[in-house]
Amino acid sequence: MKFKFLLIPFVVAALGLFPARAAKLRVVTTLTDLADFTRNLGGEFVEVRSLASGVEDTHGVPMKPSFVTLLNRADLVVLIGFDCEHVFLPALLEASKNPRILPGKSGYVDCSQGVSPVDIPKSTDHSEGDVHPYGNPHYMLDPLLAKTAVGNIARALIAAAPEHAAEFVRNRQGYLAKLDAKIIGWEQELAPCKGVKFVSYHEHWPYFAARFGLQYFGTIELKPGVDPTPRHIEQLIASMKSERVPVVVREPQFPEKVPTLIARQTGAKLITLPIMPGGVPDTTTYIAEMDYIVHTFAAAAK
Repeated sequence: MKFKFLLIPFVVAALGLFPARAAKLRVVTTLTDLADFTRNLGGEFVEVRSLASGVEDTHGVPMKPSFVTLLNRADLVVLIGFDCEHVFLPALLEASKNPRILPGKSGYVDCSQGVSPVDIPKSTDHSEGDVHPYGNPHYMLDPLLAKTAVGNIARALIAAAPEHAAEFVRNRQGYLAKLDAKIIGWEQELAPCKGVKFVSYHEHWPYFAARFGLQYFGTIELKPGVDPTPRHIEQLIASMKSERVPVVVREPQFPEKVPTLIARQTGAKLITLPIMPGGVPDTTTYIAEMDYIVHTFAAAAK
């Protein structure tokens, strides 16, 4: 008789009379900033993995067999959009054989929805380099546009798990309040830098420059994805000297030799700035990454 009573809870649970504990939403993001946003919004109700670790080129995250398994099990895939991930994501989605996360499905979360792109090319001819036909995809370096991505992720989470909608909304409001406070601080810190000119290796920074009133002078690359020629380097050095450009930005994904040469010959300060969380040490979150970028740039521009 005692044995029968011991079995009752298991039988009741099996019959569904006790509600089963809800499984976490399985979310795969392409980049680390999107993973950070999703963790902040989803809290205990999400399991998040990023394909990138932070040190890769955003356009060419190396594909691994384990990514196919992750995507096969995913409820949502979260991406930057504007064709940023075109080198690796379409092939991974096809290999995953997961219809939930294909383009056009509710599990395919394009964070660029609602963002107005800049630098839409007039031509997509390959002679112009690795052009992005939908515009520059590096809008996440403008924290106000990052808020648009946060909103897109929150809506996707609510649609996927409406039973947790109230929690997702609270988390979104809390995170955006924190981000708004940081934006005020970043604007104040960079206010003395308005009009400061800088160059970078790749064209990652037009949104950042526009948000904070900086002048994006050009890139070390000859064209997007095309290494600089000696003539291009000579011309860039000459124009930087003429215009007194004081800052050279190197993203950690690119070699240091040429940016160092340019900084040395122009007298500019060379700084290394991450393009997503994890790109340099102690930048594991989006806010920590932007803190690092703002503090480092402000110090170099003095």
